[in-house]
Amino acid sequence: MQINHFRFGLGIAGLAIIADQASKWWILAFVMQPPQIIPVTPFFNIVLTWNRGISFGLFNDDGDFNAVILSVLAIAIVIYLLRWLYKAENRMMAAALGLIIGGALGNVIDRALHRAVADFLDFHLGGYHWPAFNGADSFITVGAAILILDYLFARGRQRNNMDDA
Repeated sequence: MQINHFRFGLGIAGLAIIADQASKWWILAFVMQPPQIIPVTPFFNIVLTWNRGISFGLFNDDGDFNAVILSVLAIAIVIYLLRWLYKAENRMMAAALGLIIGGALGNVIDRALHRAVADFLDFHLGGYHWPAFNGADSFITVGAAILILDYLFARGRQRNNMDDA
């Protein structure tokens, strides 16, 4: 049973990597030639920014070692998550871990190719702009949210089953 969850999670990770890299390729090759701001809605633009740091632009400097250090850290985390995925108890957990793994590896690929991560989704309200992000960041966030929900509801189901016994 667990091996099926592992394969399912790996499939989700693969799909996340493909979707992330395809969207970045499309943005870089076609949409942002030349780089510009493309208003899509009153609260959403497509832009191109290069993030050499981590989430929300933290540690976003031009240091030569940022891409290497952050990629090594991400790969170490992915190895841990793969071990967790191998022991996944259900498909929801496997999907969540797959999304996080795929998102992390999508950004590692960017760092290997460009020494930075391409961010292009820009949400804003009034004069406030949320830091630009990409598909990989979304996969990581959604995966983490699913893990939290799975944990909360799985624990509730386990408690209810124990009460029924």
